[in-house]
Amino acid sequence: MSGIDQLLKPKSIAVVGASDRANRAGYVVTRNLQSGGFQGPIMPVTPKYQAVAGILAYKTIEALPLVPDLAILCTRGEYNLSLIEQLGERGVKLVIVLAAGMRGQFNEQGESHFSRMQAIAARYTMRVLGPNSLGMILPWLNLNASFAPVSANKGNIAFISQSAAVCTTILDWAKNKRIGFSTFISLGEACDIDFPELLDYLCRDSKTDAILLYVDSIRDARRFISAARAAARNRRILVLKSGRTRGGSVALEQLSHTNMGLDAAYDAAIRRSGMLRVNNTHELFAAVETLSHSVPLRGERLAIITNGGGPAVMAVDTLMDSGGKLASLSEKTIEALNQVLPASWSRTNPIDIVGDADTQRYQAAIDILLASDDADALLIMHSPSVTAPGLATAKAIIAALKENPRARRFNILTNWQGEGDDATVARLAFTHAGYPTYRTPESAVTAYMHLVEYRRNQKQLMETPTSTGQTDYDLPAVRAFIDQAEDIEHLTLTTHEVRPLLEAYGLHVMSTWLASDPVEAAQIAEQVGYPVAVKLRSPDIQHKSDVQGVMLNLRTAAEVANASQAILDRVSMTYPNARIQGLLIQSMAPRAGAQELRVTITNDPVFGTIILLGEGGSDWDVTKDAAVAIPPLNMALARYLVIGAIKSGKIKQRGFPVSIDVPSLCRFLVTLSQMIIDCPEINELDIHPLLVAGDELTVLDASLQLRDYAGSQHQRLAIRPYPKELEQQVTLKNGDTLLLRPILPEDEPTHKAFVEQVSEEDLYRRFFSDVGELNHEALANLTQIDYDREMALVATYTSPSGQEEIWGVVRLLADPENTEAEFAVLVRSDLKGVGLGSILMTAIIDYAKQAGLSRITGMTMPANRGMIGLAQKCGFSIDVQMADGVVDMLLPLHKNQDA
Repeated sequence: MSGIDQLLKPKSIAVVGASDRANRAGYVVTRNLQSGGFQGPIMPVTPKYQAVAGILAYKTIEALPLVPDLAILCTRGEYNLSLIEQLGERGVKLVIVLAAGMRGQFNEQGESHFSRMQAIAARYTMRVLGPNSLGMILPWLNLNASFAPVSANKGNIAFISQSAAVCTTILDWAKNKRIGFSTFISLGEACDIDFPELLDYLCRDSKTDAILLYVDSIRDARRFISAARAAARNRRILVLKSGRTRGGSVALEQLSHTNMGLDAAYDAAIRRSGMLRVNNTHELFAAVETLSHSVPLRGERLAIITNGGGPAVMAVDTLMDSGGKLASLSEKTIEALNQVLPASWSRTNPIDIVGDADTQRYQAAIDILLASDDADALLIMHSPSVTAPGLATAKAIIAALKENPRARRFNILTNWQGEGDDATVARLAFTHAGYPTYRTPESAVTAYMHLVEYRRNQKQLMETPTSTGQTDYDLPAVRAFIDQAEDIEHLTLTTHEVRPLLEAYGLHVMSTWLASDPVEAAQIAEQVGYPVAVKLRSPDIQHKSDVQGVMLNLRTAAEVANASQAILDRVSMTYPNARIQGLLIQSMAPRAGAQELRVTITNDPVFGTIILLGEGGSDWDVTKDAAVAIPPLNMALARYLVIGAIKSGKIKQRGFPVSIDVPSLCRFLVTLSQMIIDCPEINELDIHPLLVAGDELTVLDASLQLRDYAGSQHQRLAIRPYPKELEQQVTLKNGDTLLLRPILPEDEPTHKAFVEQVSEEDLYRRFFSDVGELNHEALANLTQIDYDREMALVATYTSPSGQEEIWGVVRLLADPENTEAEFAVLVRSDLKGVGLGSILMTAIIDYAKQAGLSRITGMTMPANRGMIGLAQKCGFSIDVQMADGVVDMLLPLHKNQDA
């Protein structure tokens, strides 16, 4: 990875702007490097001092005795452009910039110092961390290259932050808690090095088990989501995102001069990537505490042991409010607890072992819970007690947990209440013993629910979706509709005009007619049949309710004419300058038992096209009332959107007399997602209302805004959709015709069947080990791929009965910089010799060239003569490493490419 390896493993460092004055950044950075124990050369650069912190200083960058791996600029922003130029000329490839305010400093041509610095660094292929960075701390390398007042202990958590102030707060708290870090990086304004590259690096770092991100804003949503999805499969990732409220978002925009976009879109992106969002620094601290000490959560059932009923009830309230699960005690467990607890114990979960409980009673109850299979996690609570002193009880419980081998299977959390010395020292004892501990019942349960929500997001990341079963959209009619609208520059359309587009996708739209005046409205109503609705059509009035512009259940021509004239009169009085484009006439939909929803496709400045779902209304506030999804959607992702909207109250499952049919609503959303993919010209589509009555969904009102779009069809989306353009028909030597296409998440069952028809010998050659039966997680990793980084083409055969089978698969996994990719190919063992392997290899090589890759590599065994021969036929160079038992294969994709 260009520059990142060197950034996180520097062997020599120059401090430019070093100072011998204790309050200056140049002094603090030099001191931190020195006191941290960095083993490489530290080279202060300053014309003012002969030495800094006892280290010989150099007057200029040119005077440095060697080219440093890393330079840290501790100078003011106005000096940095010249210094960056000097560092580039000297050959320095990595720079940390501490100065703030470079976005607000401009030259005479109006160019900001920030953009000029980017341009200079790019000219020298120099990587920059910052500006406005606090620096970085790498505890395992004894490297403190930061301006931080506190260093970091060694640990297994990586922390990346856009805020220097949050960095210092976290460091100070972690020092007190004795929580350590593998990597601690302050991005600052991230003019170059940003979250995606660091996530790519840290998810492979052996010292890192979990990653924490503090995010103000995302610069490149597509790269961020792609890197986060890859990293979240290997590491636990938590995100603290500021700007949750409208006011907070406005404040961020003013500080960063950037449009922050919709906060709910960040929520959707974080969940979609398998990460977990926390809402504030208190939750982040609790999450760090939990992650530092927790084993992976095996289930969601929480058992609570307490010596105080009131605090336990508060814990249960928090658990229920958060959507958690309270473990149920079996009869066997209750009977065992009866033997060690007084008759007045609660006989349910929470297990109240009574206020006069002593240490032995705690230990006995804990041992019984750990021996049962009733729970997956255990919260041990303690209120100040004479019979069970806080510190003595904590020490006894720690000893009991260490001796009980089953304790390692549980998530153990503790809540020792009180602010006295006894409770404080007891909490410290749990921290030192490796058990997360909290001051309040609420914070303990909140921390536990972080684990639960993370597990749920991971499950969502791995869930096998089902197909909508519908693929017969009328794409020629869709393109004709879009082209015609663009030709006549009619880019804003209402219900009766949008209807052909929606119906081309199989959506039911209430028939709509346009009348120019009340007389024509009455005539149309007579032809349509009563009852009807009359609606105002005006591009200048966003909410028809502002002028009572919708009249329902009109049953005679006179009622229609009078209602139409009344609407026009109200507009004339309230909005005299508004343009009126007629009146819409619709038959009344049967509303008994139906529910009105609102579905909107809109463009977010950060995440591109997004889908909003809620109940709508004229006062619809998307920041509070809408659930958000990032397309493309499949049935599983659509279901998460709908269920999430119901659980959060953004949709109320009224159930009169028919509840919302979730699968039908999901199919509707997936269809809209496909429309987004097919029609990049859609700028906004507002369906309001969508009438939902069981499995019947009817569009009553819709407005569409089109735009001129000349860019790549898929680049406007934060996640690359299924690349249908790669589909092709291929013919084998025996005459069988197959469909060669990218793999889909829905392919998991057929992929499993395919692997089962590959011999053990062929599987061993493919995976270099005995794989046995692939479980769901392994199959999900093979079928749910990120098309931006990876490609898997499957050759599928459709039997006469209509059953689809996978006969072969070829894969290509690129590095994050899209320079080199590794391939793998597998053909069903009973189908060798029909030319399928050659077809798959040719297809993936063609794809690699289109993707701009420089070379393809692969590895096989010397005994796999068939693969070696195929690779040679395709132009690969072969390097047999007999001592290691492997054969390396390399194919440069450009002439004069250095192998």
